[in-house]
Amino acid sequence: MNAPYPPPPPARGRDRTTLWGILGIITGLLCCGILGIIFGWLSVRDAKRSGQSPVLGYLAITFGVINIIGSAILRATGNYPGWNND
Repeated sequence: MNAPYPPPPPARGRDRTTLWGILGIITGLLCCGILGIIFGWLSVRDAKRSGQSPVLGYLAITFGVINIIGSAILRATGNYPGWNND
C-alpha cells in the first residue's frame, strides 16, 4: 500500500507578514505612528492567514501607539522639535 502524498506547502510569494511588520516597526518608531499601526495590523492579518507568528505586527502596533502618545505629550508641553510656539 502506498500512503498518499502530503499536500504541498502554501506558496510563499503572497505572504507579506514580515514586510508589513518591518515597515510598521520602522514607521512607528521613526516618523508616523498611524502608518505603524496600519502596517502592524496588515502584518497581524497576514500572519493569521498563513499560520505565522504575529509578533512583528504587535510590535509595530505598540510602537505606533507609543509614537502617537509621545508626540501628543511633546506637543502639549511645547517641546516638540521643529515647532515654533512664539
